[in-house]
Amino acid sequence: MFDRICLILSIIGCLNWGLVGLFQYDLVAAIFGGSDAIISRIIYTVIALAGIWCISLLFRERNEMITAQ
Repeated sequence: MFDRICLILSIIGCLNWGLVGLFQYDLVAAIFGGSDAIISRIIYTVIALAGIWCISLLFRERNEMITAQ
């Protein structure tokens, strides 16, 4: 379950970076009051930690991931 949540957060982060790259629009900053707002920084940090956790998915065996769910 935790892996799935981290993967969803990573996808949200990727979509946000896609918006920034293509349209110069930061959705997280727009929703939570700018990129300097404390809540935006917390969300950026949570998404970054989720991305770091998802790196471990690359090195796990498939049967480990199935039994973990």
